[in-house]
Amino acid sequence: MKFAYADPPYLGKGKKYVELHDEALIWDDPMTHIKLLERLMDEYPDGWAVSFDAPSLRLYLSNSHPDSRLCVWTKTFHQIWWHQPVQWATEYVLLYGGRKNQRVKPMVRDWHSGARAMKAGLYGAKPDHFNQWILDLLQYEPGDQFDDLFPGTHSMAKAIASRHAV
Repeated sequence: MKFAYADPPYLGKGKKYVELHDEALIWDDPMTHIKLLERLMDEYPDGWAVSFDAPSLRLYLSNSHPDSRLCVWTKTFHQIWWHQPVQWATEYVLLYGGRKNQRVKPMVRDWHSGARAMKAGLYGAKPDHFNQWILDLLQYEPGDQFDDLFPGTHSMAKAIASRHAV
C-alpha cells in the first residue's frame, strides 16, 4: 500500500519557517492547503494523514473528502501562552483511508494524548509516540510505501525504521 503523511507549516505560520524553507510563505495562503488535500487524494488513494491546528479546522473540514476522519492529538505538556485564557493544547489530524484490517490489536483510537517534542531541532517537530500513532491509524505494515511530505527532523522515518527493526 502507498501512504503519506503531511505536516506542512500551519496556516499563517509560514513566516516562522522562512529561514528553513524557501517556500514557507506559500503556506500562509489557504489555497496552498487546499491544493495539498487535492494532491493527497490524487497521489495517495490508499491513505494519508495531514496535521493542522485549530485555526485551520474549518478550512480542512470544509475541503476534506467525505470519507475522511478527524482525529485529535491532545498535548499533556505544551507551550504556555500567558496572554491566552484558554490554552492551545490540541492539534488535529485529518485521516483518509488506510488498511482495513478489522481486528487491530491493540485497538487504535481517533485521539492520542502525549507531550510535544522537546528540543527536537525544529519548531513543530512531532515526537515518536505521535508518529507511531499516525502509522497505527493508517495500519502501516513493513513493505508499504510511506512518504513523509514534510520530513523536517526525519522523525517519521525514524518511527518507520523502528518498526522494521522489530
